[in-house]
Amino acid sequence: MASVSDPAHDALELPLDETPGHECGVFGVYAPGQPVSHLAYLGLYALQHRGQESAGIAVSDGQTITVVKEMGLVSNAFDDRTLAALNGHLAIGHVRYSTTGSSTWRNAQPMYRNVGAHSFALGHNGNLVNTEVLAAEAGMLGAVSSDTDLMAELIAIELAAAPEESADGRALERALVKVLPRLEGAFSLVLMDEGHVIAVRDPHGFWPLCIGRLDAGYVVASEAPALDIVGAELIREVAPGEMVVIDATGLRSVTPFPVSEVDPKLCLMEFVYFHRPDGRLYSQSVHAARVRMGQQLAEQAPVDADLVMGVPESGIPAAEGFAHASGIVFGHGLVKNRYIGRTFIAPNQQMRALGVRLKLNPLRDNIEGRRLVVVDDSIVRGTTTRAMVKMLREAGAREVHLRISSPPYAWPCFYGMDTGTRGELIAASMTVGEIAAYLNVDSLAYLELDRLKVASGIRDAGFCDACFTGNYPVHVPDRLSKAVLETSVAAPAGPRHATTLAQLFDEHELPAAEAAQHNSGVGSIEPVE
Repeated sequence: MASVSDPAHDALELPLDETPGHECGVFGVYAPGQPVSHLAYLGLYALQHRGQESAGIAVSDGQTITVVKEMGLVSNAFDDRTLAALNGHLAIGHVRYSTTGSSTWRNAQPMYRNVGAHSFALGHNGNLVNTEVLAAEAGMLGAVSSDTDLMAELIAIELAAAPEESADGRALERALVKVLPRLEGAFSLVLMDEGHVIAVRDPHGFWPLCIGRLDAGYVVASEAPALDIVGAELIREVAPGEMVVIDATGLRSVTPFPVSEVDPKLCLMEFVYFHRPDGRLYSQSVHAARVRMGQQLAEQAPVDADLVMGVPESGIPAAEGFAHASGIVFGHGLVKNRYIGRTFIAPNQQMRALGVRLKLNPLRDNIEGRRLVVVDDSIVRGTTTRAMVKMLREAGAREVHLRISSPPYAWPCFYGMDTGTRGELIAASMTVGEIAAYLNVDSLAYLELDRLKVASGIRDAGFCDACFTGNYPVHVPDRLSKAVLETSVAAPAGPRHATTLAQLFDEHELPAAEAAQHNSGVGSIEPVE
């Protein structure tokens, strides 16, 4: 087991970007005769951007499931010797960014359970919103530490009640049919027993999941580039509310949810930021959609300038689109250090102020004396953006016009992104004009929501836009936080009841004095870890 980090040092970790925390990435492969552990390893590498806290792979040879998981990156968790020992013909893998449950080895995935004659492993991308109620109903408050851990226990309970021997080998499938309808929130799952790989997407399809074909089997993954890297051909996406079962007979589809509950709500931030640009969503190219976002921005908020530049990496396609639509020259103004993680240890305030320079450095020859259009994907807290603008000013920029390829990010996500509380989101307490003054930019414009949906290429396909609008497709309960299972002390009585958003967020608003400082355009907004 990897050592647990020192809380005293954790408190000094400063994020090097302020984009929303990634969710997780899942991968599954059924391929007799192929080195499935190596395929899973490659697939997780392609999904590393979706989670950097831990990585794990489970493999079955038809008789036994073996699980290896470690804290850190995929490259930290596996080497040639580890992979060589994972023999089998089916596997699942997972990279984690925690949203329910702390970042510990216990919460690393895949989760494994052995129940009598049945065993299985589970990987999860997403976040349940009725975790505490389910845990209370099952008498597991204090016994489980994450929503994935809870799901594994609920499935294990159903398997324990199943016959010792299943003639058709579908015990796990039948257990899922009983458990899945009880889950509320977002979940794209990969599971396996000794002979099956199963992929599940919640009825809203909040997070992506796709299917690929190999010469000798099938692959499922959060994103299509993970299929590409193992040589699989993309077939289609797993539909919202669908369960796909892969075994020796091939691939078949099961519908475990009532048809009335299926209502597609893919996260719009997948198009804006999360997804790899070489991926596809709703059969649309993500890169092309981001270019169209920039074109829409140029139409919505034109400006006279000398150079259009994107903030590496996710702001660059939109910057290209803005330049093409506006006729302003596209160029590079910032260089990104590609060899750093998401955070660094800042021993004092002076070092914190230098943090953004570990990630970005200006190209002075391209910046000095020029009027810049700077395109980025989002502003969450504002700290990194403000430091970046200061850097551009110091490099000689005459004007800085900031264009954001998404609407103001004003509401926290409860379905699988780690965004903090509403009080930490700058757009929740400040107008666009106030944000512009705080960031010290000459102008600021956010892409309108309708234009963002048009840019996706499938405007009416069904999206979750809660982080922009506060309209949550699945009700958010009274108590919901990353540590909901680790802080629960008593089971709530009666059925789940949702709270109004006003009740939920009042306690998270900025204190009056801090809000006044922010609105004055002075001081700084430090991220809360």
